[in-house]
Formats: sequence, C-alpha cells, structure tokens
Amino acid sequence: MENEMQMRINELRKLKESVMLGGGTEKIAKQHEKGKLTARERIDRLLDPGSFVELNMLVGHTVGAPADGIVVGCGTVNGRKVCVYAQDATVLGGSIGALHGYKMYTAVELALQMGVPVIGMLDGPGRRGLKIDSSLRVDQPGGVDMVKYREEKDGSSIFFPNTQASGIVPQISAVMGSCAGISVYSPALTDFVFMIDKISHMFITGPRIVKSVMGQDVTMDDLGGAKVHAQISGLASFRVKSEDECFDKIKKLLSFLPSNSSEPQLRQDTGDDPNRYNDSLAEVVPTDPRKPYDMHRIIGGIADNGDFLEVKAEFAQEIIIGFIRLGGYPVGVVANQPLVRAGSLTVNSSNKQARFIRFCDAFNIPLVFLVDTPAYMPGVEQEQGGIINHGAKVLYALAEATVPRVAVIIRKAYGGGALGMGVVPGMGTDFIYAWPIAETGVMGAEQTVELFYTDEIAKSEKPRELREKLVKEYTDRYANPLIEASMRTHIKDVIEPRDTRRHLIKSLELLRGKKVIRYPKRHGNIPL
Repeated sequence: MENEMQMRINELRKLKESVMLGGGTEKIAKQHEKGKLTARERIDRLLDPGSFVELNMLVGHTVGAPADGIVVGCGTVNGRKVCVYAQDATVLGGSIGALHGYKMYTAVELALQMGVPVIGMLDGPGRRGLKIDSSLRVDQPGGVDMVKYREEKDGSSIFFPNTQASGIVPQISAVMGSCAGISVYSPALTDFVFMIDKISHMFITGPRIVKSVMGQDVTMDDLGGAKVHAQISGLASFRVKSEDECFDKIKKLLSFLPSNSSEPQLRQDTGDDPNRYNDSLAEVVPTDPRKPYDMHRIIGGIADNGDFLEVKAEFAQEIIIGFIRLGGYPVGVVANQPLVRAGSLTVNSSNKQARFIRFCDAFNIPLVFLVDTPAYMPGVEQEQGGIINHGAKVLYALAEATVPRVAVIIRKAYGGGALGMGVVPGMGTDFIYAWPIAETGVMGAEQTVELFYTDEIAKSEKPRELREKLVKEYTDRYANPLIEASMRTHIKDVIEPRDTRRHLIKSLELLRGKKVIRYPKRHGNIPL
C-alpha cells in the first residue's frame, strides 16, 4: 500500500512539474525572445513571494493543454489578498477555450465572493477556433465534455462576472501581449487597463482582416498599440515601458484602493505634516487668466510628499485625474490643466472625468476638484462630437456621487465650466473654496465687455483705454471672490494658496462618515 501511495505521489509530482512548464521549454524560450515573461513568471513578479495558491492547475493536462492555457489563483500583494489570472501564451497561444474561459470566470466570481481585487493578465488572440476546440474534446469514461462546458461558463460569459463585480471590487487588467476579438471587452469593462509599449495590442479585428475587408495596410501598433489606446481611444489607463514597470504601477495603484466597496478607507502614515504651509503655491499661478501654468505643480504642492498617481495621463490632457493622499488618506483628484486647451472641458475630457468620478464614488474615495477652466470648448467639432451628451455624463456623475467632495477655484470658473466642475450651488459639492484671484461668472470679464459694450467702445476716441477700464470695473465688481463670498453662501471661504492643503485635509476630516440618502430605484439612466 505504501509503495502504491509513493508511486501516486511521484506521478503527481512529475505531472505538476510538467504543467509548470506550460507549453514546454522551447515555447518558453520563444516567449522570452519576444521580451515577454511567462504567465507564471508574471504572477511571481506581481504577488508576494510564496503567497500564490493555484486553482484548477491540472485542467487540460490529459489532452496536451496544461492548465488549458491560463494560470488562476489567489495570493497577496503587499500583504493584501487578491485574485489573479494570467493567460499562458505557450499553451495554444493563450487562446480561450471552454475550460480556459471557465477558469477566468471563476477567478472574477471568487474575487467577488471574497471581496478582494481581481487582476487579469491577458496574452492571447481571443476565443479558440472551432478546429482547436474539437481536437480537445475527450469522449471517454472520465473525460471532459467541452461542449457541455461551452454551454455554461466559458470565455464568452466573462462579461457577466465583470459586470456583477463592477463597483464592488476593483478590477484591473494588464494587457501583456495580444488581446483581440470579443476578448477586448472584458478589460474594457474593468476599472483600469495597463498596456506596455511595443508589446500590448488590443483590437476587434487584426491587421490582416482590416486589409482584406477595408484594403487598409496597418501595423499592429498603429491599429491597437499601447500608444493608440493611451492617447487616442482613451482605453488604456496606464502606458508603461516594461512588464516590471507594469507590476510596480499595479502595486502602487492597489495601495490607493480599498479591497471592496464596503471596506473603510485605510490611512497610511506618510510622515507629511497635515498642518504644513506651502508658500510656493502663490508663485505658480499667473494672475493674468490668459497665461497658462502646469496644474501638476498645484497637485504636487498639496499632496502628501508630493506623491501623485495620474490616470490616463496622455488622454484628454485638458483634464487631470488621479490619486493622492491627504493626511494619509487616499483622495481622487479632478483638475483642469491650463496648459492644454486652456483647461476647457471637451468631449473626451468629459468621458475621462465622469468615469473617474463614478469609480471613486463606488469605492468611497473622497474627491478634490481643482478648478481653472474658461468653460466648455466651443466649435463645430465639439458640438457635432456630442459635447451636450458627453457633458451630461459629468453632470450625472457629479449629482449621483455621495462621497465627500471639496473644490477649490484656483483662478477661473466661467459658465458651463463651473457647472461641469461642480462649483455651482446645488451640484452636491460639500465645500467650495476660492483663491483671492478666482474669477467666476457666466463669462470672463473681457468677453462680457465685448458682448455688452461693443458699440460704446467702437464710438470711443480711445477704444483701448475704455475697454481696459470696463474690464477692470467688471472684474472688481463681479469677478472678485471677496465680493462673491459676501453676497452668496456657496463659496465657504476665500483662502490663501499656502493654506490649501490644510483646508482640504480639515474639510475631508469633517466630512468623513458623511451619509447621503437617495430615492430608492433600480438604477438611473446615465446618458451614454
């Protein structure tokens, strides 16, 4: 009996050693030649050493498909539990067959049940072809009926658990190679997408199909590379240079996020004094509203230790979104960028802004708005591109959000721009502060004077002097935050720039535990 047991143990060890090699040493070498790690190497780099527990490791080994081309399990990242899956490109190219899809499905389902983040690493061409699928079917006693599994939880149904988990646990996708066909919709449904230069590609139809159908010659990079999705489509949340950089950024991102929507915010001791002043902030912003400056300097000046993790940094750069800590607590930042389109609100910035607001609201991450915008971008391109519909997404997200929300009007907030940044009364922003140079109103002083005094200026003997005089009078009377704060209550205080960090930290501390009651309903109908 003991010999029989030892034989079985030896057989198991040999089998697991074989499965650990995936498609074999030659295919592993080819993966390395492409500058790519294997699925198991990726999991080892991401998770804490020795923490990984693999699930369904032996699936597919009897038909020459070790683990059916995907490694799935649980582990920890910096001590925090996560669920993870990584497609194995050395086994059937990492394509999604029935059992492969089933394992993906259960990884997300398990994360939802455990209340922990799920991280998917994709490296495959999409759904496995019928020819390959039929070759894997085993019709024998104890065999696996692939058709049966295809009718249950296969790769086509991964979108269901992705959607069920949305807003409950953070979902992160890292595209580590090809991701094509219907497979692209799973990462698109997740909260954050990482892509690697020259390695990651995402598209519905590849270059060969595009050429045969459309007659267009296009490379994989130009069709759906990391740069395309980081700068043009906006699908990529982060574009990185290497797999190691990708793992480091995933870890940093996780440090800002709770494990689930019910978990309270976790404070980290950053060592940065919450009461410190920053006198340099007053020197960053020109008083002339037409002169640009880099809003990143303001964000860095208020954040704990200047640490800022920007999201979608290359897309719609007229708006900045990302995570900082204030007094040790994670905070989502939404800020206009005067260096790009003067910080105007646009079709693309609206989509970027609205989705980030909704993510932070879902996971109880307070929001800080740093406002300096002339309004929505005018013009035929924006109007025909749907600025009304896309701008409405932002208003919906703002009005729907229940997390603590504090805004600072840095320099200007005119017309629809003030509405889109939530600094008009009734939009749910808890506290609104203004710097002494802040200007608010339907339009800027110069535009208002041009609209109402055109004839008067034209008839004047000194039109330039009259225009300047009228602009100054309008600014002093109507665009002065000291006057605004004395006549209206939505601006809670006019603060010195150096005090901004302290005011934000104190305000968010007061708002911690804020409760908002909404009308009961199945769900709203956001303008999509």
